[in-house]
Parts: sequence; structure tokens; C-alpha cells
Amino acid sequence: MKPDPAARIDELRDLIRHHEEQYYIHNAPEISDEQFDALLHELERLEAEYPDLVTPDSPTQRVAGRPTEGFETVEHLVPMLSLDNAYSDEELRAFDERVRKGAALGEARVAYVAEMKIDGLSIALTYDAGRLVRGATRGDGVHGEDVTANVRTIRAVPLKLRARPERVAGRLEIRGEVYLPRAAFDRINKEMEAAGQPLFQNPRNTAAGTMRNLDPALVAKRGLSAFVYQLVLRQAQDERPDGSARVHRQAQDERPPASARGELVEPRAIATHADLLRALRDWGLPVEPHWRRCDGIDEVIAFCAEWADRRRTLDFDTDGVVIKVDDLALRERLGATAKFPRWATAFKFPAQQAHTRLLRIDVNVGRTGAVTPFAVLEPVFVAGSTISMATLHNAEDIARKDIRAGDTVVLEKAGDVIPRVVAPVLTLRPADAVPWVMPAACPICGSALQRDEEEVVWRCENASCPARIRRSLEHFASRSAMNIEGLGESLVDQLVTKALVRDYADIYRLTAETLADLERMGQKSAANLVAQIERSKSNDLARLLYALGIRHVGEKAAATLARYFRTIDRVIDAPVDELQTAPDIGPVVADSVRAFATEPHNRELIERLRKAGVKMTTDLPEPAVEPAGPLAGQTVVLTGTLATMTREEATDALERLGAKVSGSVSKKTSFLVAGADAGSKLEKAKKLGIDVKTEDDLRALIMGR
Repeated sequence: MKPDPAARIDELRDLIRHHEEQYYIHNAPEISDEQFDALLHELERLEAEYPDLVTPDSPTQRVAGRPTEGFETVEHLVPMLSLDNAYSDEELRAFDERVRKGAALGEARVAYVAEMKIDGLSIALTYDAGRLVRGATRGDGVHGEDVTANVRTIRAVPLKLRARPERVAGRLEIRGEVYLPRAAFDRINKEMEAAGQPLFQNPRNTAAGTMRNLDPALVAKRGLSAFVYQLVLRQAQDERPDGSARVHRQAQDERPPASARGELVEPRAIATHADLLRALRDWGLPVEPHWRRCDGIDEVIAFCAEWADRRRTLDFDTDGVVIKVDDLALRERLGATAKFPRWATAFKFPAQQAHTRLLRIDVNVGRTGAVTPFAVLEPVFVAGSTISMATLHNAEDIARKDIRAGDTVVLEKAGDVIPRVVAPVLTLRPADAVPWVMPAACPICGSALQRDEEEVVWRCENASCPARIRRSLEHFASRSAMNIEGLGESLVDQLVTKALVRDYADIYRLTAETLADLERMGQKSAANLVAQIERSKSNDLARLLYALGIRHVGEKAAATLARYFRTIDRVIDAPVDELQTAPDIGPVVADSVRAFATEPHNRELIERLRKAGVKMTTDLPEPAVEPAGPLAGQTVVLTGTLATMTREEATDALERLGAKVSGSVSKKTSFLVAGADAGSKLEKAKKLGIDVKTEDDLRALIMGR
């Protein structure tokens, strides 16, 4: 009897996935590379003979198609929050105390799961009926890039989950980290060296750059791997977006339910994070094997101390340990802030240090005119990369540390990422070393530098300073702002030098003919850039507000302003008090927006952008309806030190009662809660005739008396 080709194809796929798991996940190969290749070649031959039997989850389909033109932006159904950090045993104990207090557990021990913090890039994997359908980067936490084609090349990531269909029915979103194993990093650098090309500096940056490569075939050659650790969404068949609006509403709420902000898992089968990790492993997903369930914070601290020494034995880079409450129901009770889950933290290992010589101190002029000193160093290898420059923050910091050119200095990478000069080695200081002094004039345009009495930063106030214009244009085009791919530092420098671009609006006047005449630009590159510029016109108002470079307006504040005011006209016309009605918009941000809006040149710029066709509205969902409660519609300000609760606990309690907690006193303030050592806010409240309550009054409100 002739063998059934469909049965053999299914058998080969199961065999290949089994051996991929053994090799790429468990590091325990059962067959040789030649035997594995023979299985893969047999499957390729059969699928070529029976093309109607080819499926998207076949191992032969990991690398398919041509290089893409670019990555699509996708919205995460549940925002990808970051983690708060801890740097010492004391901070870990403080985290444990917050958890126990937040859950009203008293002195009871809390069980945690401690996992290695992978130094890679976050990824969200979506499986539909057990089959991989999407891989997306974290991006800004709300929007990421669709890198499915690249994720499919990672052999540690299964294209089909190994589980009973009912266990993985519907849609699952599983999150984890993509990383580059050290062995793969060393191999790549040997290949780069042999080809006479510059070497990559560290595995993390190489992994991040690889994931953004538009050619999946090249990505496959790099040898990326992955670990998963979180199931954030389990969406049943009847809850899919095309069948119901429930999931859409969950995704669009400004603050979705606590379960959606943390982990929404299958409650009948999984009650703890340890159970979840075992389930993910059983489904054929890669789970970092060194995690440990810890009974209480003392065991967590011991785990962190153990791995601070052992981490270099791993085949991947790690800069710390992630600590999570094990009980998933307890996580629901703890919830999350706007930025972090309250049930998790990241312990960062002590920074690695090295000694090197400080050659000189130079300054950099930023887009706001801030002049920042930095150290030019003799290159030194520390924590996985060669460092030749490091920030020195400001002139006061240099004077306080007494850092001088010619010094031998202690250099460290904070969090194993950002290089900084810790201190000089005074016993090695040259006799002729002299204290450093901030230059009196801008090194680029020669304008006198100014410093506000309340700031430590010196600034070049010349708005036409070429350095400011260059940095502003780079910021405007950056990925988190207008995301104009191809408009980088080198091209911006040419555009400013040749006076082709003097402000943001001039970008939208550029033509392919003009761009093609510039260095390293041809007709195709010019046409691609013009297409990118045209595409950026349809960006959301949130991106535009961030791109405009308004002082103190970061990505989060820009998104908040867009969400609450809906159009740019309402933003720039709003008075300071009205701006502060939006959550987390305090007086500093509000004053900066008003200062920007009252400058005639800025209003003219906005009109020119409008005429160029740049979008001035938002598609972000409307703000969630304010919670009902006895304090609904009231604005409360906290000041001073509270004796029986932290500021955060008081804020949470007031918000649960329906109040909005503001950082500043205004005529719209309903009442102020004054603790010990209350200062200027209390004085302002008294002048405005605003009701002042004590901590006892606050506790009575919370208890409903």
C-alpha cells in the first residue's frame, strides 16, 4: 500500500517541532544536525509534491516571501506596561511591604516567583486556535510594530502550540522577550570581522536591530531566540472582535480592568504564576528554566544575591531579576498604576565598573537649547560593550564630583545600559589637572549661554542656532514622534547646512528632485523618503504634540492632551487651569504648553503644518467615564507628610471614591488635605478660601463616616 502523504507530512512536522524544542529550548539535542536536516528536506520534498497540503504553521514556512517594504503599526489590545525597579535589599523589602499593605495581609508571607530579567526586547505573540498569527514589538506600550515574518524565523517560538485544542481555543496573547544568545553574538561578530565590517557592540542592540530588519532571511541567519513569561489575554471564540464588541471595549478603556492590566488567564486551570509558566512550557513555548517560587521576600533576596554572581554563566545577557506575586487572584486585588503593575518589580544587579582616562570634557547642544557636558574617554570595555563617551549631566554635578580632564575615572553602566562617570580616582590625578568651567558661549553659534536661577541647566537661547534646529528636526522625525524613516542625523545635517529646512513645516515642502541631489541620496531613496513624509501627515495628534518638542511634554503627556482635548486648536487655546483638568497634567506641563501656544512663531508653524495636510486631530478613544462615588466630580490636592498612609495610598483611596487628585492648587480645587510640614500649597489654599482637611478627615471619608 502506498504511504499516505498527508499522514507522513503530519508525522514529519511533529518530529521536527519536537527536535526544535529539544535543541532550541531545552539545549538537549537527540539527533545530529544532519539527521535534522534530512527530516526537513523530506518534508520540503513532500510539500513540493503536494502543495495543497502546505500549511502556514509548517516548519518549512518559517522563512517565506520577499523582504518587506516596512512594518505596519499595530495596537496592543492590552497595554504593555513597564516595571518599577528596585536596586537594593531594602527596596525589595519596601516592595514586599507595599504588596502586603495593599492586599491587607498584615504580617503574612507572600509567595513570589523570581525570574531572570532577559536583556532583549519585548515581544507580544498572538495565537489563534493554537497557531501563531502575529508577533509585535512593544513600541510605546500602546502601539508596536508587526514583525510577524521575523518572529516566524525564531525556531524557539512554535508556529503551532502543542496542546489539546480546547486548551488553546480562541485567541491567546503571550508575551516574552526576544534575545540573541552569546554564542550567536560571537559567531556574528567573527563573520563581521572576517568581512572587514564594524563589529556589533552588544547582544541586546544586535537583537533589537535584527528584529527591525526588513529581510526575514537575514533575520533567520542571526539565530535569535526567545523566552515567554506572561499570558495577558485569553479571548474565547465568542469574544472575538468580529463577533462581539467586548474585547474592543476592554482594549480601548483608558484603564482596563485589573485583570487586563495584569494577566487574564484560564481561571479553571491556572491559579498561580508558577502554574502558568508550567503550562506555557507544556504548550511547547520557551520558558527560561531558572525561575524559582520563593516563599517570602527573604527567599527572593537570596535568589537575587545568588544570580548576581552566577549570571555570567548563562548563555544570554541579564541585568536583573523580575519578581512577581505568584497568586493571580492576589494580583487582581493589587491592580496597577498607570505605568506599573503593583504586583511586580525588577531588581537590578549592581552596575559593572571599569577604570579609564577622561581625555576631555565637551558639550552638546540639544533641541531645547540645553547645553549638556559629556566625557570623552579612552575606550574601555564594560558590561558587554566598548565605551568612549559618557554623560556628565550638568556643570554642578561635575563640580560636586570634582571631575577634571586628564583624570582616571570610575565608569559604570547604570542598569548595564547607560554609561556614567561615577568619580575620579584622586590618587592618580595629574598635577596639571584644573577644574572644568562651563563655556560662556554656545560652541555652535557663539550666543551667550543663560541659566535660570531655579535650574542647573545652561541654555543657548538662540532659536536659530543650527545645533538646536538639527536636534529638533531629528526629534520631530524620530520613531516615537512623526516616525519619518530615513530622515536621520546625516540627512538633517545636509538639509540645515544647505538651508533647505529651517523648521518642521519645511520638511513637507521637500521634493524627490531636491533630495536626490544630496549626498548618498538617489532617485529611489529620495522617492522613498518623500513617501515616508507624506505618510507621516496622517499620524495621530498625540505624535504631533510630542514631535513639536514642547518642553516637559513627553509621549505620555502628549497622548493625554490629545485624548482629553481632541484637537490641536483646543490644546493651544486652553488656559492653564483647564489644561490641568487632564490627568497627570500639572502646572509645569501646563505652563510649558501655554508658553509654546502664546509664541506667535509657533502658531504660525502650526498653521503651515495644517496647510501642508498634517493631521490636527486624534483617533484615540475618549477618556473613560469618571468613576462614580461620593467624591465624583471633586478635585483634591494632597500636601505635606501623612502619618498613617503613603501619598500613593491616599491617592488611590481618593480615586476609588471618585475624586480627581491634582498636583496643584487652583480655583477648581474642591479641598486640600494637609499633612505635617505642609508648605506653599496650604498657603495658596487658604488665600483662595479652599476647604482644608486634616489626615483624620481624610480617613473618615475613606471609612465612609
